[in-house]
Order: sequence, then structure tokens, then C-alpha cells
Amino acid sequence: MSGGKIRQILLLTDGCSNQGEDPAAVAAYAYEKGITVNVIGIIDEGAGKDHGMKEVDEISKSGGGVSQVVYASQLSQTVQMVTRQAMTQTLQGVVHNELRHILGEEREMEDLPPEKRGEVMEIVDDLGETVNLEVLILVDTSASMKPKLPMVQEALADLSISLHSRTGKNHFALFLFPGKRKDADKAADWTANINELTGTFQRLTTGGVTPTGPALKTALRYFEKRLGKRSLKAYEARDLPIEESGM
Repeated sequence: MSGGKIRQILLLTDGCSNQGEDPAAVAAYAYEKGITVNVIGIIDEGAGKDHGMKEVDEISKSGGGVSQVVYASQLSQTVQMVTRQAMTQTLQGVVHNELRHILGEEREMEDLPPEKRGEVMEIVDDLGETVNLEVLILVDTSASMKPKLPMVQEALADLSISLHSRTGKNHFALFLFPGKRKDADKAADWTANINELTGTFQRLTTGGVTPTGPALKTALRYFEKRLGKRSLKAYEARDLPIEESGM
């Protein structure tokens, strides 16, 4: 969180990445830059909930975010929950750091009397309604996602409704991966109306590999362009593990 805003990347995928750098490493770099990475793993009905959990969990942990693996039918409620939970987690971290600055490095929020802890949580709840929110939604459109995309569209529309009552400003952008000629394509620029994003799903084509790491890097570049920050040259110079192409 910086400049009075919470910035999130929300990754929706149904499989493990199979091209490009380690997505968890990219997520860690995003988190260093103040951008939380949340991941929702979408699995087929009847599949075990542990299917695909490892990578989903690793990306969100590295990105300081929240993860959930769900069936497509549960997606709408999960998108709302993960977005809200990640906001609260970010705000708690900010408030916690401020308290440590005030109370001293050796004291934690748990050292406060119960009534004071309650007051702190009230502040977190209030901030959750008033802080500005920017969410870049990154959707996997590999072939196996095709039957799940109508549920993704519905979930994003419901997210708009759930956040409508907030007094803080909400802005959304949408990227899809793999792109036609790139790792990820911008489907919709920043907008306060998430419904402008959902119309994109009517004209989607699916297929290709799953370059989750490169797609996250594309999303991060887009955030940094919006923030007017330096490019990712320092990141790209790092020695990151590269995965082999192929399914």
C-alpha cells in the first residue's frame, strides 16, 4: 500500500504454468513494489481440492496475498472474499508496522489491552471502506479454461456489485494470457466500471501454453507504467529460474 491506495493483482487460473520464469519469483518482486498478488485456482468439478494447490499457494505467499482453490461454481463468492481478505490483510500489515514504530520493535499488537486491539481493528475496517483500490485482473485463457470463462465473467460482475458500496474509489484493468503474439494482452484499460471488462469475454479465443510468470511480469510493468516508476530492468537482470516450454 502506498499513496493511500491498495494495489492488487488478482490471478485466475486453472493450471500450472509451463513456460517462462518462476511465477512465485515474479510475485515476490511485485510485493517488494507494494503490489499484492492474490491467486484463485479454478478446478473442475470432482477434482481434488489439492489439485494445483502448490503453485497457487506459492505464488500468493511470495506475493504477500491470499490464495484459494475452488470449483468454478463457487468462483463468484470466492473472488469477492479473496479481494476483501487481501485488502484487510494489507491494511493490518500497514497498521501493525505503524504500531511497531510507535510502541517499539519489541512490542506487538497482541501486547495491547483487548479494548485497544478492538479499536485498531475498527480502524482497519474503516480503512477497508475508504481506501482507494486498484485491481489488475489477470485471467488464464488457455484451452482448458474455455468452459470456465462464463463463470469468470459472472464473478467479476458480482465483484463490482460487492464493492459498489465502498466510499473509496475502485479501479480495475483486465489482462488475458497467453496473448495472441505476447505473453499477455491488455483486454481493458483502467476503469471504475468493472462491467466494461466483462464484455471482453464474449469475443475471447482460448488456447496455447500457460506463461504465468511472464504474464505476471507484464501486469507488473503495466502497474509501474501507471505509477511512473522505473522499468523492470533491475528485476530482469536477476538470475531467475526458467521453466521449459511445453505442456
